Amino acid sequence: MLSNKKIICPNNLLNVAKKKGIIDAAIVNAGEIFPMESVHKAVQNQLINPLFIGNEIEIKKHAEKLKWNISKFKIIDEKEENNTAPIAAKLASEGKVKIIVKGHIHTDILMKAVLKRSLNLIGKKRLSHVWHMTLDKDDRPFIITDGVVNVLPKLEVKMHILKNAVEFANKIGIEKPKVSILSATEEVIESVPSSVEADLITKKTKEENINAEVFGPLAFDNSVSKKSAAIKKIKNNVAGNADILLVPNVEAGNALVKMMIYFMGACAAGVVVGGKTPIVITSRSDEAEARLASIAAAVVSLV
Repeated sequence: MLSNKKIICPNNLLNVAKKKGIIDAAIVNAGEIFPMESVHKAVQNQLINPLFIGNEIEIKKHAEKLKWNISKFKIIDEKEENNTAPIAAKLASEGKVKIIVKGHIHTDILMKAVLKRSLNLIGKKRLSHVWHMTLDKDDRPFIITDGVVNVLPKLEVKMHILKNAVEFANKIGIEKPKVSILSATEEVIESVPSSVEADLITKKTKEENINAEVFGPLAFDNSVSKKSAAIKKIKNNVAGNADILLVPNVEAGNALVKMMIYFMGACAAGVVVGGKTPIVITSRSDEAEARLASIAAAVVSLV
């Protein structure tokens, strides 16, 4: 059942990112082969100017394995993994880097450093994570949010998540994205709290005049399949046409994305948005192409 399909970084994301120019990026705890390989690819695609933070010996060793001369790039030698994230966050706070890229470090350690109030990296928006999902080089992207940062978000937080995702969709060329508010049903049922909340979000987006077509509750099949929506007689522009899927909790988003990766060979480009500095958050097991796509997504999401 597991897919053997090679993961491919999509052209649409790379092409939009390249228009931004070369961006200064901090690579946090960089001394492992996967982060080094993806950063190498990002440099080859003229996306970033990396500043490496981590064990200098390991960074240079992996660069040599890739036959990559990194002599022109700055390395901050820090052998303690947990100390690399505060260095990156401080550099971002000082405007010396524009994006932060997670290397071989735990997500919670990286996010704790970024969230330090004195660094002023968080504005009025709530941070959230978006996944830009594709299967092939020229595939239409599908955005899933939030499967990483916000565990069980309340209504107010979900509105922030939705707005962040709509803004990201705008930046990749989707002018008025169609947003499905995911539940287990297309009916508003009191015993299914996510369906009640989806209905409230649908109404609230209309009140706030958000530049998106938003509808919920919708089950997954009704969100992505026109046939399923037609059989169930759901007459709505979002049903079967969703660009963005707003999930009810982190487990739903995380599981959906991992299933697409492992069963379909999807490329999952993940980035934390909503703050002053986009943060590339990837799994330590992610392949280089997905990491490259995540870096491209971070570049695209810059203001």
